[in-house]
Amino acid sequence: MFFCGIDSTCVNEGGIKGTRLLKQFGYAYFFTMLGLNVSALLIYKLTGHFGPFHDAALASLLTLMAGFIPVYLHLPLGRWLELHFEFMNWSYVGLITAGVSEVVTRLTSTPFWPAVVAIMFAVFLLGRMLISRGRAKYIFEARVSAVQADVPINLATVFKRRSAKTCN
Repeated sequence: MFFCGIDSTCVNEGGIKGTRLLKQFGYAYFFTMLGLNVSALLIYKLTGHFGPFHDAALASLLTLMAGFIPVYLHLPLGRWLELHFEFMNWSYVGLITAGVSEVVTRLTSTPFWPAVVAIMFAVFLLGRMLISRGRAKYIFEARVSAVQADVPINLATVFKRRSAKTCN
């Protein structure tokens, strides 16, 4: 069961907080990235066939879904918050990588592929350092330990539990 405080904070039995604003931004990010990736998968004018940009869109879509599904279903028990943290952060690193690569290749006269590879390496390295530093601040197991149960949960139970929430 979820409870909402006066400050619009929703708290479940495990004491995990997520403000309404955070959830709204999260849904906005998810659906925007979903639309971006699906539209990217439909673009074939550049090469005429499936290419490296489609691979990048698939990787982005996979990290996005791998970050959304655990927090939406609160599965797997005991690890869903950690998985959400990891994959959503990597989804964002991929978005920043694509943006920086686009800017550098458009504004400079550097060769396209060497610039993209160099940018990807640099941004992913910086992202890895920042995600590791952020991960060290949280003890995920302690935050979700109250949510864990000894009984296996099926999808019907998960959706029933989601519909029993009293706030979004």
